[in-house]
Amino acid sequence: MSVTKLTPYHFRNLASNTLEFHPDVNFVLGDNGSGKSSLLEAVFFLGHGKSFRTTKLDSLCHHEQSEFVLSAFSRDNQFGLKKNFTSGQTELKLNGERLSRLSELAVNIAVQIITPESFKLFFGGPKERRRFVDLGMFHVKHQFSHLWRDFSKVLKQRNACLRSIAQHNMLEYWTQQFCHLSELIAEQRQHYIDDLTTEVGKWLAILLPELKQDIKIQYLQGWNQKKTLKDILTASQQKEIELGHTTSGAHKYDIRFVIGRAALEHTLSRGQQKLFLLALTFAQAKLIEKVKRVKPILLIDDIGAELDIHSRTALAKAIDAIDCQVIITAIEEIVLEPLVPQDKNYKMFHVKHGEIVEIDK
Repeated sequence: MSVTKLTPYHFRNLASNTLEFHPDVNFVLGDNGSGKSSLLEAVFFLGHGKSFRTTKLDSLCHHEQSEFVLSAFSRDNQFGLKKNFTSGQTELKLNGERLSRLSELAVNIAVQIITPESFKLFFGGPKERRRFVDLGMFHVKHQFSHLWRDFSKVLKQRNACLRSIAQHNMLEYWTQQFCHLSELIAEQRQHYIDDLTTEVGKWLAILLPELKQDIKIQYLQGWNQKKTLKDILTASQQKEIELGHTTSGAHKYDIRFVIGRAALEHTLSRGQQKLFLLALTFAQAKLIEKVKRVKPILLIDDIGAELDIHSRTALAKAIDAIDCQVIITAIEEIVLEPLVPQDKNYKMFHVKHGEIVEIDK
């Protein structure tokens, strides 16, 4: 899908005007602090219910306002999200009907993003990589959200047993449930990583063809694969009782990006790392499209950072092949030259002090 119209009310410093996007490619120009990243943030919030820039959501409100509203249209749907910080309530609507869960809204709009902060996928620890994979799992593996909800409840119960002497008699039961769900989730994740690896190869052929055969994605399921999870938990039970939490299982998984035996981030240049991040994001977007038959929206913030003219030219080929809506921000128009479609099938905007104006081609 694509967002055809977006109206932000009291969101960051953005003016409350309706923006009409192109269904394919959109460029947003503006100085640092002008509001161009806030525009991406508004679209991202619709798809995720959170910001990619901050965990302090009250900072998303315009000065002295207590709530913000985001209203958007696609070809088939109307989306609405209101966050009130006085009452603490979030109101969600799809085609005028109220929704009770964000997941009900998110299932209709899939948003992928690349920002200068995306390098945390390499340097930010397992939590960042889990967030990326679980986003894809949510959209691609239909049973994953239910399975993960059950797993989280069982993990909570098992941890409670570890912390309470009175509940130690229930530890064996919750351990069995925990192992069963961990194995189911690990199997689903392995299938997803296999599919992601295959799809990444297609985009590396465009963005980093010289390294296509060398880059590998390794999946670490959260416990030693040479042993059963039950045996590992039995052996570590006393230590876990002392710690008060479960130390192995599906919640402890990770993925690694390697070239040979070396970590990718220690081998590639900053520009090559960004191209790999783009290939990874494009691959996940295509997996989502294949399963949901909904084309994700790709947001790329500050396209000029780390990418030279040759890299941006390769990116232009990838964008042409991805066949979905893309919104790209940049400080200077000159960095967009290799990305601008020759058929003028795009829109360009300029942002200044939160005011967004479409630029005549």
